[in-house]
Amino acid sequence: MNKDYYAVIMAGGIGSRFWPVSTQEFPKQFHDMLGTGETLLQKTFSRLNKIIPSENIYILTNEMYLEITLKQLPEISEEQVVLEPAMRNTAPCILLSALKIKKKNPNALMLIAPSDHWIEDENAFANDVQACFDAAQQENILLTLGIEPTFPNTGYGYIECDKNDASEIKKVRQFREKPDYETAKQFLSAGNFLWNAGIFIWSVHSIVASFEKNLAEMNALFSKGTDVLNTSEEKNFIEENYSEAENISIDYGILEKADNVFVKRATFDWNDLGTWGALYDKLEKNENQNAVVNAETFLNNSANNMIFTDKKKLVVLDGIEEYIVVDKEGVLLVFPKKKEQQIKELLNEVSRKFGKKYL
Repeated sequence: MNKDYYAVIMAGGIGSRFWPVSTQEFPKQFHDMLGTGETLLQKTFSRLNKIIPSENIYILTNEMYLEITLKQLPEISEEQVVLEPAMRNTAPCILLSALKIKKKNPNALMLIAPSDHWIEDENAFANDVQACFDAAQQENILLTLGIEPTFPNTGYGYIECDKNDASEIKKVRQFREKPDYETAKQFLSAGNFLWNAGIFIWSVHSIVASFEKNLAEMNALFSKGTDVLNTSEEKNFIEENYSEAENISIDYGILEKADNVFVKRATFDWNDLGTWGALYDKLEKNENQNAVVNAETFLNNSANNMIFTDKKKLVVLDGIEEYIVVDKEGVLLVFPKKKEQQIKELLNEVSRKFGKKYL
């Protein structure tokens, strides 16, 4: 493996739309959501580990998830877990990890990947990443992998590229916010829009230079700690300074401002597993289109349901269609699939009534 290849796995989110399985104490990336025997974080790590040495894979997460991260990934050391003492969106943690990696290896190329996505063809993924690593090594560019849209999704951001550019890696014209349905249909018919999957590849030199230009204040804040990065004094520096960083995403802070952003159309099937419905779409179904994770089932006149239990349990349904049925410790959720986007709102209502007891 190439020792100049690095990865940063973003594993700090809560995944509230997967409540009650995903909670603040135990978010979805640490669960076996697919019933494969591996958590989403473990699957992401093993996918990246095919092309990137295990000692070069960093995990970005919240302080409260250090213990579970090390337990699920015994291949890494504690020094590879970058802990956020405060929620500050994606730009600050990506800059911090880039500065850490650059200090260790100025020739490094780094990949940023979410911890909780579903990718079907891992060989195709590896080939796409390799093509981007090769391009990032040759030129001062920032790369992202764009996903071919299959329907007018209003839940993703879009990447617009040059319609007349026939090359494999195209210059990005602009990033577009999550659209309404009519706009999403226009994007789809135009043919030069891709879903933004949040997967980025660049050299540490290129991304740090872009922070120097586009988020100079944040770069100055973290750069003053260069001497203590990767040392025993790093933790104190982060705790004292991290909360001072601007709360801004890498998309807003860097990618929408930079003029050297390129995109490669992904050749693998992808899903962000953002909701129970997205998980349902990717699971195998029985003859009545019920998707089941972990549970034993006895189903009569029941179809198109998403059924999940956190351990082996018998679930008996009769006359239930198009529902999410989730059993986890103290919570049983029976909720219409068509209302899945309201689970986050439901969680707020549960919080108001019961406090943090079920969160």
